Amino acid sequence: MPKKRHIPLTILYEIKLAISQAKLWLWIKLGLVKSLLIIPFEGFGNEKEILLVGRVIRDNRVGASHPEDSVWQNISKMRRRFMSVVIPKVELKAEFQGEEYFTKTDEEGYFEFKIQPTKSLQFSSRWQQIELTLMDQVIRNQGEIRSCGDVFLPVGNIDYGIISDVDDTIIPTGAMRMTEMLKTTFAKNAHTRVPFSGVSVFYKALQKGVDGIESNPFFYVSSSPWNLYDFLHELLQIHHIPKGPLMLRDIGLSRTELISGSHSEHKLEQIRHILSTYSQLPFMLIGDSGQEDPTIYLQVVREFPGRIMMIFIRDVHASRHASVKQISEELKVLGVEMLLVKNTVEASQYALAKGWILEEDMDEIAQEKVKNEAENDED
Repeated sequence: MPKKRHIPLTILYEIKLAISQAKLWLWIKLGLVKSLLIIPFEGFGNEKEILLVGRVIRDNRVGASHPEDSVWQNISKMRRRFMSVVIPKVELKAEFQGEEYFTKTDEEGYFEFKIQPTKSLQFSSRWQQIELTLMDQVIRNQGEIRSCGDVFLPVGNIDYGIISDVDDTIIPTGAMRMTEMLKTTFAKNAHTRVPFSGVSVFYKALQKGVDGIESNPFFYVSSSPWNLYDFLHELLQIHHIPKGPLMLRDIGLSRTELISGSHSEHKLEQIRHILSTYSQLPFMLIGDSGQEDPTIYLQVVREFPGRIMMIFIRDVHASRHASVKQISEELKVLGVEMLLVKNTVEASQYALAKGWILEEDMDEIAQEKVKNEAENDED
């Protein structure tokens, strides 16, 4: 159901758009926009429809991070991420398996391809590439602007899927304390932001399941803004956390809201889409007790009966114990167990007892936890 327009917000939004468009026109005229980027966000789909979204922006020249980057370098890169100059209303072409598709970026520079193949798909691996080309000329001496978007397609024997939160589930953020969260976000980078101990090996164990083949798909749903996509994508890679579509949100002013989309609405919408796309697949949900994950996951279980096999909640805030316990009781009535865990080893022990991971992986998880804790003590 479309949201009701809010007249004062609509006026503010139109003013914001006018300023952005004037700024972009001036910067182009002055030659301050020297190169452009197509940033595809990892997509997913099935044999009937593939979704790939992304954004076209001025090249913000952030580049890869390094362990030796200073605090000021990290702050500078994060500032550039949030000061993106977006390119609205330009046409893009997608090429996939010999077919072409076209779309345009919206007012905020976002694009969306909903690819519905007209012929049977041919693929041998679960990650496929879609070639993207910017069709419109925006700046002088632009040259060819191209990029490749990765999309997940189900291949092979899949036992279950995993949907995981990111903040305070994979990496500590201090989301309940604004000052700490801002310091962590801006002063560190993908190398120096360290995940919770054992997460990488536990997630790899779930990805392998009991057949030892890395075929169980991961999906990451977070309320972080899209501006942080490259940072979070790099963090997952550096710390060897399984690759998977990363679904963030736009948090700017819209015609209906001062801050676009609530935390819970965004997560529910993305999880609904995943579960609907893979309608025959059971899922595990992984989150934390710091915000609304238990409540959101309860709603998911109500809407998709029989689809959720387990919920793991990382215990990051003692004041939420009573609320989590109450939700856990409601979930039991619906036939789903929600386990509140203090660390990754607890979750992996439960998964081992249920026959979802291999015992050899359990040993590696415990070893990684000890190693991670020792490294953190040295820091």
